[in-house]
Order: sequence, then structure tokens, then C-alpha cells
Amino acid sequence: MESLQTWISNHKLTSIAAVWASAIGASLAYTQARAVPYKTSLRLIHARMHAQALTLAVLSGAAIMHYCEKNHSEDGGGQNVSKIKLGQLE
Repeated sequence: MESLQTWISNHKLTSIAAVWASAIGASLAYTQARAVPYKTSLRLIHARMHAQALTLAVLSGAAIMHYCEKNHSEDGGGQNVSKIKLGQLE
């Protein structure tokens, strides 16, 4: 788990792009599996909206992580931010 957190911390934009692409694919697959016959253009619009909402959530999380890393490094703490649990933040 720590190696995944380290990779995500080092490749933030790649991670966000992967989440966005996954959300588009998952949303398109979900709407295709439903019995309601939507037009392709409407499916694409909904998939893009779902992906944008998820991407905003991921960007918010990345901003919080960046803020915590920056504040923790300024305090001179020797711990890695990935070891800090969310409930233990001050």
C-alpha cells in the first residue's frame, strides 16, 4: 500500500488522468448495460459529467495531500506523509 501511495505522490497527473479515463469507460459500460435506450451522444455527455465529478474529487484529495506534505516538510518532521493516517492529522 505504501508503494502505491509513493507512486501516486510521484505521478499525480498520470494518476488523475487514469482515474478520468477509467471513469469514462466505467460510465459508458454502465449505461450500455442498462435497458434504457439512450442515444450515443447522451451517453457520452453523462460519461463526461461523471468523470468530471470524480476527477474533481481526486483533485481535491491531491490538493489536500500536497498541502499536508508541504506543511509536514516545513515543520521538519522526519516521518513520511504516507505513514500519517487521516484521523491523526492535527
